[in-house]
Amino acid sequence: MKIAILGAMEEEITPLLEILKDYKSIKYANNTYYTANYKNHELILAYSKIGKVNSTLSASIMIEKFKAQALLFTGVAGAFNPELEIGDLLYATKLVQYDLDITAFGHPLGFVPGNEIFIQTNEKLNNIALEVAKELNIKLKAGIIATGDEFICDEIKKAKIKEIFNADACEMEGASVALVCDALNIPCFILRAMSDKAGEKAEFDFDEFVVNSAKISANFVLKMCDKL
Repeated sequence: MKIAILGAMEEEITPLLEILKDYKSIKYANNTYYTANYKNHELILAYSKIGKVNSTLSASIMIEKFKAQALLFTGVAGAFNPELEIGDLLYATKLVQYDLDITAFGHPLGFVPGNEIFIQTNEKLNNIALEVAKELNIKLKAGIIATGDEFICDEIKKAKIKEIFNADACEMEGASVALVCDALNIPCFILRAMSDKAGEKAEFDFDEFVVNSAKISANFVLKMCDKL
């Protein structure tokens, strides 16, 4: 099976490349894509660079050019849910673009004609993740992830997004990746390890915990590949 593993930052993909060791690098569209054999699978890995446009481009390339049959996103996020601590794992049941705003025309925030507000992820992949979490004795929470082109480190913005969408976490790529996968009928799984709490001083927590949180998420995704 051809499986795409995508992250936004180098820190989110490096742990996987260090484990795989033997991989090929392919330069394409101002980015680098890595291919490697892992057990019975062919993996396509990349970090997209931060933001919705970059992640949309990378996800599309992984599916259209490299023919990925499933896409697993690994990375970090800011926690909205007070039950989530730094390092905890959250998978998205659905995602929303919180900064998609044509409310001036009477539409709800996050909606544009032709799209739903929330994008669902793949139930089969989500169930595999729950199996992995049980086997590893890891706490894995399901929830709603809000995506936008802004690093949230403001309590007022955090409260607004949480209230409108009932979001458990926020990040900058997941919903755009899920939208691509939904449009192209590719199973999608979005996993985030908490690197901060998306409020005041979140940027300092992010700098301190991003590497360890990314490793947690990356290792978990590789375990999922064992079951695909």
